[in-house]
Amino acid sequence: MKKSYARFRRIAQWEGYSYLVLLGLAMPLKYLADLPKAVTIVGSIHGFLFVAMGILALDVRQQAKHSFRWILTAFLASIIPFGTFYWDKRWKEEALRG
Repeated sequence: MKKSYARFRRIAQWEGYSYLVLLGLAMPLKYLADLPKAVTIVGSIHGFLFVAMGILALDVRQQAKHSFRWILTAFLASIIPFGTFYWDKRWKEEALRG
């Protein structure tokens, strides 16, 4: 289970970074510099990481026998800027408890 948590946390962090790049760099480039390709590229990467995080969250939930609330929290963390970074400490503690 620790490996599943480690993979989930790693992808969650990368998903968080990609979200911040999407919101803070790609979106301004699209609307202020007329470079929509930035959103296409970063958005595709972010979308892949978002889906991967969701799949890994389901895996962790099943292995750790977490409630539906846990998966909902993971989903909300992924759509709120800085959410995955905020929840990472808790996920790390859960992983250590095993």
